[in-house]
Amino acid sequence: MKPSNQLTIPAQIAAALSMLAVAAAQAQVHPEKPTYKYEKCYAVAKAGLNDCFTAVSSCAGTSKHDNQKDAWVYVPSGTCKKLSGGSLEPQKS
Repeated sequence: MKPSNQLTIPAQIAAALSMLAVAAAQAQVHPEKPTYKYEKCYAVAKAGLNDCFTAVSSCAGTSKHDNQKDAWVYVPSGTCKKLSGGSLEPQKS
């Protein structure tokens, strides 16, 4: 007799595919553009806190390193150049 809390193989496969679909959807996150005047500021985001894609990652929240040269975040206009290492253009690694 099979315990009732044990999933069948097809149910396990369906659960695994559902988890993969959720993970893929989360990886495609695009942040809303701010309602204030903004600029994209490169090389100041903490790992995993960038606002959109980079040359080596798919989209928001996927940067691998702090201050990654091609990762950016939205900041109020005129702020980026005041931040240590901030740049209005992506920098080469």
